[in-house]
Amino acid sequence: MAIADYDFHLFDLDGTLVDAEWEYTRTVFDRVGDRLGREFSDREARVLWHGLGGSRAETLRGIGVDPDAFWPAFHAVEDPAARAEATYLHDDAARLLDHVNEVGGPTGLVTHCQEFLADPVLDRLDLGGRFDAVVCCTDETGWKPAPDPIETAMDALGVDPGRGRGYYVGDGESDVAAAWNAGLDAVHVERVGHDERGRCVLGDRRVSRLDELIDGGGRGVADRRGEGRPGPSDAS
Repeated sequence: MAIADYDFHLFDLDGTLVDAEWEYTRTVFDRVGDRLGREFSDREARVLWHGLGGSRAETLRGIGVDPDAFWPAFHAVEDPAARAEATYLHDDAARLLDHVNEVGGPTGLVTHCQEFLADPVLDRLDLGGRFDAVVCCTDETGWKPAPDPIETAMDALGVDPGRGRGYYVGDGESDVAAAWNAGLDAVHVERVGHDERGRCVLGDRRVSRLDELIDGGGRGVADRRGEGRPGPSDAS
């Protein structure tokens, strides 16, 4: 696949286009730990932040933390201004977005990052103008891997996979599954490495840098129906 072959473009945000400095992540988990009365190791913090274990809900249960207690605490301690200050745009993502702007076509963002955190990040990194539609997942929009939030974005863009070819790029299994469930090509960018993730995530294209996609790079998957197709994940 080459980007110029597509009619519209959809992206995940955290872990795909942008990431936060480790110091900020560590501070967030320290504060969550204070609220929950338990410490989070560096490994636990990285696994949960990046979704390395697949479903974050299952990961939390596996370490003895109630997801219904964790997420309110997590969102309560996050500081939008501090997070925006600690967030950076990957250079390969910047090059891909520049190329998307050159080839044209409606462009959207679909993210589990909540609006009160996403908006300051987009403003600080001057990304808001890059997207014709931004969908921050909620209980109303639905959560990936369900197709609903991606379909909401496509409705806002006025596009339909039945009348044009589109793709969705993300860094997690739920991103790939959501793309397929919505009838789009799925691109997985591996930011942390297979060894640390402990698994290989399939997609129509698998890349380690987003600018590999400019000229159609990345490894493809011939059969998206195989055993490697990710299953449902959580709403983190």
